[in-house]
Amino acid sequence: MSTQIQIQIKNLKLCSLVLTTSIANYENIKKCLDESGEVMIILDNNESIELHKHNVKFDDASQEIIIDARTETYWIGADKVSYYWIHKEGFSKE
Repeated sequence: MSTQIQIQIKNLKLCSLVLTTSIANYENIKKCLDESGEVMIILDNNESIELHKHNVKFDDASQEIIIDARTETYWIGADKVSYYWIHKEGFSKE
């Protein structure tokens, strides 16, 4: 069973922090990107990457996040993502 934590820090809203399985991590990142259009991720090596809906695909078979950066393509395993969040700025209250 996956544990999720919702946290708000200044101008950042953590979409979900999954502490257990990479499958849950993969599905939550996929859902978060679909809903918000943009997600920031931090990898286990402390590298930060900004994901955008228009240039990211998800491979359900391998649980990989595929980023098309025009001149290069990156494949990131969901198990390498330490945490992720969306920017609170730019969201309007309706």
